[in-house]
Amino acid sequence: MKKALVLLALLVVAIPAFAQENVGTGFDFSAGLGTDLLPDPNDPTTLESWSKLALQPEFSVGKFGIGLDLMLRFKLGTGTSAFEVYEPDWIPQNGQTIFDVYLPKILYIRYGMQWEDPFYVKLGSISDFTLGNGLIVDNYSNMRFLPQRRIFGMQLGVDGSLFGVPYVGVEALTGNVTQFDVIGGRVYIKPLAFMEKSLLGRLQLGAIGVYDRDPYLYVDDAMYTIRYSTQPSEPIYVLGADITLPVIQSGVFSLTTFAEGAREMNSSMGAMAGVRGRVAHFILYGAQFRYFQDDFIPSYFDANYDLYRADRFLYIKSHVPAGSNFTPSWLASLGFDLFESSLVFRAALDAPFAWISDPTYASENPADYPHLLGSIKLGRGLIPNVDIAARYEKFFLGKKTSGDVWQDLIDPENASIGMTVSYKAGTALVTMDYVYTWNPTKQDYDVVSSLSVGFEL
Repeated sequence: MKKALVLLALLVVAIPAFAQENVGTGFDFSAGLGTDLLPDPNDPTTLESWSKLALQPEFSVGKFGIGLDLMLRFKLGTGTSAFEVYEPDWIPQNGQTIFDVYLPKILYIRYGMQWEDPFYVKLGSISDFTLGNGLIVDNYSNMRFLPQRRIFGMQLGVDGSLFGVPYVGVEALTGNVTQFDVIGGRVYIKPLAFMEKSLLGRLQLGAIGVYDRDPYLYVDDAMYTIRYSTQPSEPIYVLGADITLPVIQSGVFSLTTFAEGAREMNSSMGAMAGVRGRVAHFILYGAQFRYFQDDFIPSYFDANYDLYRADRFLYIKSHVPAGSNFTPSWLASLGFDLFESSLVFRAALDAPFAWISDPTYASENPADYPHLLGSIKLGRGLIPNVDIAARYEKFFLGKKTSGDVWQDLIDPENASIGMTVSYKAGTALVTMDYVYTWNPTKQDYDVVSSLSVGFEL
């Protein structure tokens, strides 16, 4: 066992030394030893600490790039086995296919850069994908199960200017290529593109559609029996349309106006109109006026969708048809981006106007309560050798405390909290990840943690 540990340590040290010869050739490499807190393969309700050896080579040529995520998670000297491999990383579990297990060994394959190239495609991890202005799909991510599970998705963008037809374009995504579960797209036209850089030449009209083939895809058998068996799974969809007009595009001040509407599977409808932009390069702002029918869930496919998709499906199915009343609400966002993105802060708060007059109103729809999302990033340029990224999202603000937002703000129930801290000295890198997420199915918290020591070139 000691020999095995020494061999793994030597491997982590030796590979970066070899890879250093490739610096400047479009090749990057990171390697590390560490631990992950993972579900016991024999009892997913309990968590165990597993050692890991992780290798992540990345290669790029021009606009093409590929990265691999080669990880071995193991235990030494447990029970009757001197060396035990974490089987869910290599053997399909609970209806998975071989592609579910092995495609995610590819960290990403990409061509082009989003928002910069007329053709852009990325396969692998999706961190934040938005369609239109976010009323339906807002910062969708397929990375919420890391480090336990990596999912292989796809995002795509094609602008008609690539073919000499600047009047049309397409954006599309799927959260899981092997399952084709969440599939969405936006087709947009620029009817006055012939006016080129004039105000009306920037006008976009879009149509959006998103479909989830199986809202119970990530529900395990035990939770299905306890909570979901009374309502069989069935596909859900959301349809919408948007209009977007960048009014001012300058380095000192930018202003984009937009409006978007959507209809969900229970026939509930919602609409919003707003503005967003930058001031003096570093201040980010946004504001929206919203008008939602009862039982409408805004940003249905958000960053935490994979965690809460089954419960949202249950809510939609239990509110068919939707209520007939419409409620006005608002959203405000503010942030700043300083020192070449070494310090980035963003915060957004939304709430219905009715909540102000009656904060004790009881509902199971998150849209009926204030919702807060904040993030901060401190780069190595600001703090020598240290990177810090933190994220906090809170749903149902004030529900548990009968309207006392400040008291509820520090309660982790109905919250998702994440932090990554890394320290780099030379090529050596120490990284700690911690994610704390409220699980409404268990009415308890899911905790995910990871610690690694490695090298980055």
